[in-house]
Amino acid sequence: MADKNTPPVFLDRRSYRKRRMMDAIRLTPVLGALLWMVPLLWAEGPQSALDSEPVQTTLSSAIKYVFWVWLGLIVLSAALWRMTRDDVARIHAPDTDS
Repeated sequence: MADKNTPPVFLDRRSYRKRRMMDAIRLTPVLGALLWMVPLLWAEGPQSALDSEPVQTTLSSAIKYVFWVWLGLIVLSAALWRMTRDDVARIHAPDTDS
């Protein structure tokens, strides 16, 4: 059981947010893989019960989708990196106090 004299453990709000941003950067490849699989799920069946013609997804629209996802991931990664770069540089900077 916890002692009543010990203060509760809280994380600094700024460092907590930076760690979550670093986690988001690490998860962007997973997000990209999931988004790139979406064209595999596009329907190629009948448009409605009245139509007998199947709706075909064109290859050009799938390629455009993959390109825009790729571009969006680059922009997202750059934005997240820019938010965290100062803290990462501060962590890896050599200590000049001695």
